[in-house]
Amino acid sequence: MTGRRASYRSLASLQRDNRRCRACAEAGFVIESTPVVEGHAGQRAYLFGQAPGVLEGQERRPWRGRAGQTLRRWLELDEDTFYTTFYCASVTRCYPGRARSGGGDRTPSPREQELCSFWLEWELRLLRPKLIVAAGGLAARRLLGTRSLAECIGRSFDCDGAAVIPLPHPSGVSRWLNAPANRARLDDALGLVRARLDALDGV
Repeated sequence: MTGRRASYRSLASLQRDNRRCRACAEAGFVIESTPVVEGHAGQRAYLFGQAPGVLEGQERRPWRGRAGQTLRRWLELDEDTFYTTFYCASVTRCYPGRARSGGGDRTPSPREQELCSFWLEWELRLLRPKLIVAAGGLAARRLLGTRSLAECIGRSFDCDGAAVIPLPHPSGVSRWLNAPANRARLDDALGLVRARLDALDGV
């Protein structure tokens, strides 16, 4: 059974309960991994994705597949620096399986997103990050309520004292970056992320 405390004083205890969470399975959803999350107390940059992929579900570590490689290339970070810099989490924490259409992974349902929102809320309370990078439209909508990538990519938003900078999802399934204007938006967003990371390094 999924156990959640009324409140948490440490990230370690939150992560321990999160990794045992089966709330979506208990609600009848078919999921294909246990929760995937990685990070530690003191990290001031928070990376918020949509959901783990099949490789992440198998290895129990975020951003292990091709999308993670693309994201690290965008951010100009090697693998070790990437995981040292970012606390990695997602809208839902378990691999949701393939989409019925066969075009990529299944998008978690609104109910699954709500069941997982508890972990996000407590992570942000305990970490109090200065930078949140939202990778993909679903992650941006959960944090900002925005409706389209075009209206938020290339901009920085404030969320309880953290700078939220959305990025398009680095998945090869996405066609959003085929448009030159969207490529320019991505360049602007990455410039904002690098500037924020440089500022954190200087603190």
